[in-house]
Amino acid sequence: MKKLLTALLAMCMVLSLAACGGSPAPASPAPAPASGSSDAPPAAPGGEKIPISVIAAEYGQNTKDWWAKFQSDFNAANTGIDLTVEVVSWNDIYTVVNTRISGNAAPDILNIDVFADYQADGLLLPAKEYVSEATYNKMYPAFLEQSVVDGTVWAIPDLASARAMYYNVDILKNAKVEVPTTWEELKAACEKIKAYDANIYPWGIDMTTDEGQAAFAYYIWNNGGDFTDANGNWTLNSDKNVEAIEYAIGLVKAGLTNSDPATDTRYALQDMFGAGKVAMMIGPNSIPTYIKDGGSTINYAFAPIPTNGGNPSVSAGVMDRFMCFDNGHSPEKIEAIKTFFDFFYDDARYSDWVLMEGFLPATSAGGEIVAKADASMAPWVEIVGSCKFYPTAKAEWADVKQGVINVEQQALLGGNVKELLDSLQKQIAG
Repeated sequence: MKKLLTALLAMCMVLSLAACGGSPAPASPAPAPASGSSDAPPAAPGGEKIPISVIAAEYGQNTKDWWAKFQSDFNAANTGIDLTVEVVSWNDIYTVVNTRISGNAAPDILNIDVFADYQADGLLLPAKEYVSEATYNKMYPAFLEQSVVDGTVWAIPDLASARAMYYNVDILKNAKVEVPTTWEELKAACEKIKAYDANIYPWGIDMTTDEGQAAFAYYIWNNGGDFTDANGNWTLNSDKNVEAIEYAIGLVKAGLTNSDPATDTRYALQDMFGAGKVAMMIGPNSIPTYIKDGGSTINYAFAPIPTNGGNPSVSAGVMDRFMCFDNGHSPEKIEAIKTFFDFFYDDARYSDWVLMEGFLPATSAGGEIVAKADASMAPWVEIVGSCKFYPTAKAEWADVKQGVINVEQQALLGGNVKELLDSLQKQIAG
């Protein structure tokens, strides 16, 4: 395992260290201000509570319970603020948020991956307006830079994950398969595993609305392709991209993957991997925590993502964010929002959030605590930088993200990959 980890890190395995009010005081002493807040909790004029609404993405089995406790603890510690946190699944969060925005009911704070389209529509506040200087300075600059448009940071990093190829050691051993490093080896390995046991899915693919853009990235990046060229121009229909997606679709059509990549989310795949029903899959560094929480005892390891054409292995650095909508907040409301982030990014509390689902931290102090608390996370935390990020700072990213998922799903139904990507390129770039 150590040898595999060393090889993985040497081949540029990612880390993207990286998520954006009170009634009169009771007769008994009020709770002390939250750790990280230098002033007393803010209150609205007249003693009314300041309401803060948050929509947060659901990362796994523990997310809802964690946020419920956070909400309770925060409101107890900040009696002048009334915080409500709504946790929404990744499959639904984009629809929920866009519906709220169209109804002039945007949340105050949103936890999601994309931000550029909201910024381009003039809906967001600059990060420095709603995050205290002390909390802002905790964050790794490299991750703040992923949310810069026109020299301004518009969102702050929540957390991140790195991606690798996970494999079931026993299945590969019994099928007499070596760990694949190239696409040719991967397809051959899948064929051997299928011949060994037809009840096992050799390779897992998620082309759902949950993570289909990640699948697109895995294949194009490891074929020397990309979303854009060096000048930032969209290159969605490049020859390398077409070849990459045709390869992935070919694995599905050959019966070498899970039977329905358009509906099998990463969580379904992780469940199947933990149950020994999927032999190999690409997934985040949080998989060990996920399958352990699910009671799995399989013997597994991880390795670099297989590549094609002699290209180096590339992994996806996925960073999610917090952002604050410009809802005409009063100065008191802005201070309440700053209090929220001070409370969230308290070193111990934030580290608990990151460790809960096995993600990677956005702050240096969080990184130190996570590395000490979980030795298996230490190698990830030590790496500064990443191999590839989605081009999320481009305003078209939300459309591109949905567009590549649509391409994959239509290709699964028999659509021509080149024609589909040509159409998407024309739609995005003109």
